[in-house]
Amino acid sequence: MSATSPPVPPELPIPTPPDQLTAPDGRVEPAPGAIASHGRYVNADLRPVPLAERRWTTYNFTALWVGMAHNIPSWTLASGLVALGMDWRQAVLTIALANLVVLVPMLLTGHAGPKYGIPFPVLARASFGLRGANLPALVRAAVACCWFGIQTWIGGQGIYVLLGKILGGDWARATAVAGYPWTLWLCFLVFWAAELALIHRGMETLRCFENWAAPFVLVGAVALLVWVAVKAGGFGPLLDQPSALGWGADFWPVFFPSLMGMIGFWATLSLNIPDFTRFGAGQRAQVWGQSLGLPTTMTAFALLSVLVTSGSQAVYGAPIWDPVALAGKADNVFGLLFALVTVLIATISVNLAANVVSPAYDLAHLAPRFISFRTGALITGVVGVLVLPWKLTATPELYIFTWLGVVGGLLGTVAGILIADYWIVRRTVLDLAALYRPGGRYWYTAGWNWRAVAAFAVGGLLAVGGSYSHPGKGPFPADGLIPFLKPLADYGWAVGLAAALALYSLLMATARGPATARS
Repeated sequence: MSATSPPVPPELPIPTPPDQLTAPDGRVEPAPGAIASHGRYVNADLRPVPLAERRWTTYNFTALWVGMAHNIPSWTLASGLVALGMDWRQAVLTIALANLVVLVPMLLTGHAGPKYGIPFPVLARASFGLRGANLPALVRAAVACCWFGIQTWIGGQGIYVLLGKILGGDWARATAVAGYPWTLWLCFLVFWAAELALIHRGMETLRCFENWAAPFVLVGAVALLVWVAVKAGGFGPLLDQPSALGWGADFWPVFFPSLMGMIGFWATLSLNIPDFTRFGAGQRAQVWGQSLGLPTTMTAFALLSVLVTSGSQAVYGAPIWDPVALAGKADNVFGLLFALVTVLIATISVNLAANVVSPAYDLAHLAPRFISFRTGALITGVVGVLVLPWKLTATPELYIFTWLGVVGGLLGTVAGILIADYWIVRRTVLDLAALYRPGGRYWYTAGWNWRAVAAFAVGGLLAVGGSYSHPGKGPFPADGLIPFLKPLADYGWAVGLAAALALYSLLMATARGPATARS
């Protein structure tokens, strides 16, 4: 096996590979025997989904987004903005704009899913190389493991709080273990085990769960809105809470980092959305499903969240940005039980789809012969409880500016490279079998494309190098990690995506050989 691919003059067109079949609608699958059933770079979970098994419809993708958007952390995005001083109009505007922006890379990277049936780490091989794709896969997996831990902790905490209201004081006064009551740890572990049991049943179970979970969670959110509106004496007090920032000089320094944080919330899925769209019945299904599901759902849920949070301020004198804490103020057992079931379904729905599927594929990509999708999911679950996730959501500043801001900057960099490679360099044309074949078109130098690594390093440095925190509000120095990059920190996702896209495109355009050829 050679260390580099054989030279191909960039001006020569690449014919359609003979070992792949193209359907009339443009979707592609490998010819029989073109891709090995197992090996160092392939297993059953990483192979392209056969055309006959790409069945997800527009409704399936819309339901997927409704299920993922309706969860406690996305609720606290909007309510957190209110807690930071915005009024409901400013918070909803920020979230609506962010989700319209992040929808664009979501659709661009999602295109490869229905067309080729491949997951995110395999798509990344085209730009990073067969071995180099482990770099973005590990970045994405690490972020997802943290998110899994955050969601599981919040879900377990919600169960603990609501059961405490139902069962009485002895539940909350249980003996402390590692600083928390053992009953809280029990809720956390039971919830964790239930999630892994569901994901172990596979993607078809996930699709069915999302289909019925989505409308149920929406009903629960509306019920919470009606309840707080009744407590507040109508919807008027919910809409009358003023902005502490106004629309002047105090607003914009909060708006732009908040916007990047909101984008960063779904920047994870803008990378690994092919993990889902690979099951799509066609491009129309994924485009319409995502367009109908993501920005509309997130905006509507944000409106519910800020109205309820504003209502809590009117009723209790201070904004309660945690919906579990607010639901815990219900004064009847039925309301508490309904809130408990809603918290369970909402958290499981998003955690399975957004935070287990991707790292399971990403970890399987590291060692396909030894790690299956289910093994990767189990590893994700274990890592998710080792990252101390409760610290990341301690305050709105840590959650939105530190966690989401930094994550968004790094993931925007990877998205820029994927989009540049798939749309600009290759014009959406891939050699499907070569994505699984060492020594082929995507082998580059010993399995790594240094151009993608360079674009990732530069884009990441520009995106997060200037990260800063206000005194006492976060882990970064007030002047920024790299002071002269501080002005870029508030725009991390956009800076990372634009810088990586431009640099990668330039490096590939000036390269010789297969790096520049359509493949």
